[in-house]
Amino acid sequence: MKANYDFSKGKKNPYIKQLKKQVTINLSEEVLDYFKDLSEKTTIPYQTLINFYLLDCVKNKRTIESMWK
Repeated sequence: MKANYDFSKGKKNPYIKQLKKQVTINLSEEVLDYFKDLSEKTTIPYQTLINFYLLDCVKNKRTIESMWK
């Protein structure tokens, strides 16, 4: 190994915007059960399925009416 490396010509990670951020979220058991069952049928991890669903909502600009108005 070299003692020093020159990173002056390095490039930023082009995939940085695609990285995910870990968060904590409280979900009902009904929601978790639904996505876990779907996960078993599709062999896609349930966290990924939840992310796919939320991403679809973002891309299609879905909104909901508040039940507490």
